[in-house]
Amino acid sequence: MSNASNKMIYIGVTNDLIKRVYEHKSKNNDGFTKRFDINKLVYYEEFSDVNDAISREKQLKKWRREKKNWLIQQKNPAWTDWSEGLVL
Repeated sequence: MSNASNKMIYIGVTNDLIKRVYEHKSKNNDGFTKRFDINKLVYYEEFSDVNDAISREKQLKKWRREKKNWLIQQKNPAWTDWSEGLVL
């Protein structure tokens, strides 16, 4: 997830993407995403095994910002908010 200016990126794991995006957009939880207004879904990956998802999250968090930008731009070059296609 990112903020409106795409300057901040948040990476996390959830078993309910729609619920998690709603939480970010409604700013229900204090912390990093609320402080930096991170509420735009710009990229996600799906996994059938939670351990694989957690491993991928850890891998992505170690990447430099340039590599994260590259990954997002491969699937979402305009950094549009994909959550608009979800039922929130």
